[in-house]
This record gives sequence, structure tokens and C-alpha cells, in this order.
Amino acid sequence: MQTLERNTNTAKPQATKQQATKQQPVKLTPQLVYLGNEKTPLIIIDDVAADLLPIRQCAYTQAHFSADNGSFYPGVRAPLPQAYVTDVLNLVYQLIYDVYQIPSSLSIKLQALYFSLISTPACELKPLQCLPHFDTPSPHYFALLHYLNDGPHGNTAFFRHIPTGFERINEERMPDYFKSAQPFVDDITRHPSGYCVESDSHYEIYHQVEYRPNRLVIYPGNLLHSTLVNPQTDIDANPRTGRLTSNIFIEFKPSVR
Repeated sequence: MQTLERNTNTAKPQATKQQATKQQPVKLTPQLVYLGNEKTPLIIIDDVAADLLPIRQCAYTQAHFSADNGSFYPGVRAPLPQAYVTDVLNLVYQLIYDVYQIPSSLSIKLQALYFSLISTPACELKPLQCLPHFDTPSPHYFALLHYLNDGPHGNTAFFRHIPTGFERINEERMPDYFKSAQPFVDDITRHPSGYCVESDSHYEIYHQVEYRPNRLVIYPGNLLHSTLVNPQTDIDANPRTGRLTSNIFIEFKPSVR
């Protein structure tokens, strides 16, 4: 694991010299983990927010959670406040450019911004919800996952598809991956297995990130991953007690002129 140090000065450009000297820079200490056989960088930043209370209170008292019918997410979601999203991205966008060597010609485009809570019992899962998943095959799509509540809650796990050896699914790999995974999906359809929480004959867990309050995790969306759901602590639609996360999805795309 590699540790970097970055200072982010929060002083406004218009601040006077006297004001600026009173403001302390935010010191981030990102950890870089190179995942699996493909050595994909994953960024972990602990204590990323100076104070978790405002974003927690927003989720507890202002957010309106509802089922996400547009995806296979097994729970409820609510929109994130824009100011919070801006603050998070201002802290880490240059780090993402640097670590993942994003071309400077590409700009950040917001894709989806949610509070998320797992709420679906294992017995009600659809077959595809019983498998590790990837968000998109795009090479420049990233998930920023911020753990918000106190634990214990299920970790985030990264999986290798055993028959193909794939850890990331890009456009080129999709046909082989889907062809190889289909018999396993068919078997789950006949014999539902619940949440994927351990290695099996088709998927192998090769890395886990611990759910820890105020930890931010950044990773490419084409990695195979899943929450290791603990039914006793994680299947809970109450934002005060459930596995509350904020999920910021971004993609780097050419600027439209």
C-alpha cells in the first residue's frame, strides 16, 4: 500500500492576506492500493470530511429515499446535496487525474449522485443482484464511495471472474464475460443464492475495503465488485442505522464546444 500526502488550500481566492493566514489547509493522506493481478489503482482517504454531522443530518432529516427502479441496486436512494458533491470533487479531482492518468483533454461529467441504503431481503433478490457487478465498461468512469454511518457494516469486495480471469470488464471483454457468466446466471435463476458474500466456483474475492465512517473510496466503475452484505446490520432502510453511503459517479469525457 502506497501513501501520498496532498494539501488542499480551502482559502477563497478573494480572501485577504490576514484571512488567508488564519485558514488551515486540509491535509489529505490518500492510500493507493494496486488491486489484483491487473494492479488497478484504488484510492482510500480516511477522515475525508472535517465534520460528518452536516451530511449525516441531511440524510437523516432532509433526504427522501425511494426505490431505484432504474438500476439493479437492492435498496433505496435519495439525491445528494450539490454543495457536498462539489466539496468532495474539489478535494479529489486532481488526484483522480494524476493516479489514473486521465488525459487533460477530458473533463468531469457528473453521472449519478445518491445517498444509498441496502433494504432488499436476500430472498427477494433478482438473479443479477446475486452476482458481483460492474457499473460500466467505460475506462474513465469512476465511483466515489463515502461511508457515512458508524459500523459495523459490510465491506466492499472486489472479485475476479474465475473462468476468464477478468477483474475489470471493458468493451472488448464484455462478449467473453457474458458468454462465460450466463450458465452461472441460469443456475442462480433456478436456485437463488442470496447476496454474494464469499468466493465460489465462479467468482473469487481478492480484496476487501473495510466499511469505516468518513472513509472515501475511489475506484474505476468497470471493476467487478459487491457489498459483502451482513443481513443483521446492512439490510436496513433507516438512514440513522443502516449501511448509509454517499455514491458519486463521474465520467471523464471530451468537452463539448
